[in-house]
Amino acid sequence: MEHRMIGPGPYRATKLWNETIELFRTGMPQKRHRIHFKIYERCFTATEAVDWLHKLLQCSQNFGPEVTRNQTIQLLKKFQKNHVIEDVKGKWGKEDFEDNGWLYRFPSTSPLKPYPKRPTYKIEPLPFPQWSDQASAPSHAYIPVKPMVMNSELWYKRHSIAIGEVPTCRLVQKRELTSAHVEGIWRSRTLVHLQKILGLDSLTDVMDAKRIDPKHILHNVYNTNKHGIVVLKESSKENPHWLLSAMKSLANWPNCCDLNQPMYSGFERDVFKTIVDYHSYLKEPLLTFHLFDVFVNALGLQKKHNAIEALQVCCLLLPPENRRKLQLLMRMMSKISLNREMPPLCDSIGNRALMVQKFSRCILRSKEEDDLDELLSTKLVTFMMDNAQDILSVPIGLKSTVEDYVAHQRRVQIKYPGSDMDTTLNPTFIQPQITVHEYEYQKTSRPLDPLKNVLEEIISNKQISAKEKKKKLKQFQKAYPQIYKERLPTPECEAALFPEKTSLKSQFSFFTLKRPFQFHRTRSFRL
Repeated sequence: MEHRMIGPGPYRATKLWNETIELFRTGMPQKRHRIHFKIYERCFTATEAVDWLHKLLQCSQNFGPEVTRNQTIQLLKKFQKNHVIEDVKGKWGKEDFEDNGWLYRFPSTSPLKPYPKRPTYKIEPLPFPQWSDQASAPSHAYIPVKPMVMNSELWYKRHSIAIGEVPTCRLVQKRELTSAHVEGIWRSRTLVHLQKILGLDSLTDVMDAKRIDPKHILHNVYNTNKHGIVVLKESSKENPHWLLSAMKSLANWPNCCDLNQPMYSGFERDVFKTIVDYHSYLKEPLLTFHLFDVFVNALGLQKKHNAIEALQVCCLLLPPENRRKLQLLMRMMSKISLNREMPPLCDSIGNRALMVQKFSRCILRSKEEDDLDELLSTKLVTFMMDNAQDILSVPIGLKSTVEDYVAHQRRVQIKYPGSDMDTTLNPTFIQPQITVHEYEYQKTSRPLDPLKNVLEEIISNKQISAKEKKKKLKQFQKAYPQIYKERLPTPECEAALFPEKTSLKSQFSFFTLKRPFQFHRTRSFRL
């Protein structure tokens, strides 16, 4: 029996835990065993459990082939502690499971984890920033704007409407976007984009959006060097110089030229141990505690390009110092795992597996130290190491979308007399956001005087032909039937607008009634 793919959603780690327990209890072979001259029914040895569970985890899409035998033993220790298994004498609660011939069995009941009853992150929907969001300026402040009259004939011809003359338009300069507005736009657009990739109705169950700092997003996007690595403004948050030198020496092995100390046998192992020790003492993982759930959910995406895009956006949410450290560490790990000239850094496992084993915990773990942290971090770090260049780069699509939106907000507006914001009568002011019900009410109760004036202008216009006037009236009737019916309720009213005139055709109609003159040929005309 294989794992079913657990997609993105709340409590994904708990779902994976329960799924693994169910498969282990259902599929683990149990038989009769003897120990110390005593026979036990329906049990299994520790080694058999390790073999079977290790194979199951490696074949699972949720964990992958990178799961080691030692990680499987650690998981079985968690099983024993949580009473998923017990020894044949009924002992459980301690993590003393070992890979040997001792006998274990399943308890009568399966201790599946209940889903946490923690309150979801209470945030409002992700609205785009409104002008009233800025605390530095009052929400209804009047901002005088000097209108600019544009009388371009070309613009007039291209934008003319069929129901009347186009009034003189005015360009109204929009209010200048402040840094707070730009940050709000970046934050909203980024979170909406992430929510769309994950396929979730809301991000409230996987992250606390209030803790996302838009300044971090902007810094990670625009403050990078030619290699795409974040450049920090404060040198105090940078890695120590000796650590950078050590990481550079292993990443460029054996072409490291910035070390003054002489090389010796086992030098690379000592340098690697120093790097591992530094990262093992970090108080918080590089991907931070509060983003643990959203990174775990990104692992649940089945398509590779979707997972890469989701992790791209997730890494933009990191503090700049964390993102820079992660970029440098991932570059070193990728180069070491692909470097054939690098000597083995461990006698028991290869360099690639060693990178994942030593650095997975400092990259991703939960604050509560969940039971599947090690397996999930192994899966994530392996995927990120194989796709580090794409994941740790700035998502071009998101960047261009937000930049286009910001540029659109900075463009001028075209306003007409009689509109809601007529600059000839009142200075420009900023209106707060309204609800849907208020919008519908305003839509139905909006005064119709400007439209009535347009209809009267069409009726009283004597400079256009009757044919053109009929055409305009017909178009107006189609667009605004209610207003048209109030002004011209009957066909007689319409006919009164076009009095009959005596035309030249009617004047000559008398001649058409007479029989035309006909020329009769006679014999006298013959030659």
